[in-house]
Amino acid sequence: MPKSLKSNYLYNSLFQVLNIILPLLTAPYLSRVLGPEKIGTYAFSYSISYYFMLIAMLGINNYGNRSCAMARDDKNELSKTFWEIYTCQLFTGLLCCVCYFVWMVSLSGEMRVVSSIMILNVISAVIDINWFFFGMEEFKLTTMRNIFIKICTVGLIFIFVKSEADLGKYTLIMSVGIIVTQVVMWPFLPAHINKVKIYKRDTIKHIKQIVVLFIPVIAVSIYKVMDKVMLGYLSNMVQTGYYENTEKLINMPLGLINALGIVMLPRMSSMAGDKDRSEANHLIDMSMLFVSFLSIAMTFGLASIAPEFVPLFFGENFRACVPLVITIAPTMIFFSYANVIRTQYLLPNKKDKSYIISVLIGAIVNLAANTIFIPKYEALGAVIGTLIAEATVCVLQMYFVRQDLNIKKYCVYGVPFIIVGVLMSVAIRRISVCAPENMIGVIIEICVGIAVYCFLSGAYIFFSNKALFLSLMRKIMH
Repeated sequence: MPKSLKSNYLYNSLFQVLNIILPLLTAPYLSRVLGPEKIGTYAFSYSISYYFMLIAMLGINNYGNRSCAMARDDKNELSKTFWEIYTCQLFTGLLCCVCYFVWMVSLSGEMRVVSSIMILNVISAVIDINWFFFGMEEFKLTTMRNIFIKICTVGLIFIFVKSEADLGKYTLIMSVGIIVTQVVMWPFLPAHINKVKIYKRDTIKHIKQIVVLFIPVIAVSIYKVMDKVMLGYLSNMVQTGYYENTEKLINMPLGLINALGIVMLPRMSSMAGDKDRSEANHLIDMSMLFVSFLSIAMTFGLASIAPEFVPLFFGENFRACVPLVITIAPTMIFFSYANVIRTQYLLPNKKDKSYIISVLIGAIVNLAANTIFIPKYEALGAVIGTLIAEATVCVLQMYFVRQDLNIKKYCVYGVPFIIVGVLMSVAIRRISVCAPENMIGVIIEICVGIAVYCFLSGAYIFFSNKALFLSLMRKIMH
């Protein structure tokens, strides 16, 4: 039986809120203990290992999620589907481990030490079966596991990481946390699937679609991860550290939007199989309204408090991140809209071609922008490249679905919230003049911003669509 969308979203939101709270504890500590250069070294090395992890997984996260969601009502078919897809993953994963080892041997100094530990990240991709449990909509299981492991990881960081010399310890803690996260899922697998015999020809049939869905994964990584690799080569580790913390700050609130996409993909895939178009369109409408409200609030809110919040949060050594945070903030709006279109329409309805074209063009645009702007503006150049790429992908995906979805209506959703966001921003900056220049002052700014935004947004929804307002209130209360 399908799980409750509300409970699934709450579980994922709980995990994403934890992803916001824990960095609020660790990021200020690590920024002061390790400093920009060591954080940049870690970010650069992790980005390299991440590419091997991506290649190991190919497009299995989306393809496996979708395929298992469609087969979950037939245990034998589900078992067959899982083992066929996992066989592909096992082969590519082991190959990537060998290739990563060869690359690692070519390094020297501190970079080799950090990269040697990160082979655990690549191994974790070999045993990653989260895609299966997402397809089963088993979000409670994955969420509780992740929460426990992340809390343990944070505790170990505070215990063992005390100075710049502890970069290796920090890397080991993070990498062990990643691989343990994957290992603990395997004992729960037998409850869902049987051991079945699979054949080579049946396994091979999945490869084409897996590779097809790998194209957008690697393309997205170019403007999500390649920035740090290019900064490491075209600039220096300090600038990479600035960009890493800027992106970290943006990714905290974006987790709430990503949680919605993770929850909705298997449900929309199931509806696509049942041809339940009207209900699917209704869910997309509600999702677009929700992400408009949330992403615009996060964009204007974060940009408004950045001048005071960033140096207090990361330390004075990271004051250079203030203009980076303000510049990159609008990517949250573009990401949110594209996330809904991708996870609730393109992928569930197997519109892979449109998805692939959009992210490929976004990747090309990002590479070109990075090549132009990073040598001149360093970390700010990478931010500009990311902003342009996210906007490109969002606009292209909207263009591709214009005949099937009411894009004009979705854009109209955002206009009132942008106006409210501007008013909220004005209120925050007014308060900042008289608020104390410490964390209490920042908390006052945040509280004022939330109050202004929620009051004005609620008033808009109430007077423009009273029925929708009352419906939302009932869903929130129940």
